[in-house]
Amino acid sequence: MDWKVLATTFGMIFLAELGDKTQLATLAFASNSKSPVAVFLGSAGALVLTSLLAVVLGSMVSRLVPSNYIKLGAGGLFVLLGFWMLLFPGGK
Repeated sequence: MDWKVLATTFGMIFLAELGDKTQLATLAFASNSKSPVAVFLGSAGALVLTSLLAVVLGSMVSRLVPSNYIKLGAGGLFVLLGFWMLLFPGGK
């Protein structure tokens, strides 16, 4: 196991997830639930499953597309989504 990759991945994902919509949704569920353990297990399970899908798909795509193109594509998608949210905020 590559401990440097593990630590880097953990740190980046941890920082990226702080204060995001998923964390806020989990906070809202926990505040309305009488079973915080169930909320934790549900949210942790969902994060693990989405991470598994990302790793599996990323491994498959990386066989066909060079990693620098994947990084450029992901960065470009984030920029496009950011512009989309600025132009069409979706409020009433």
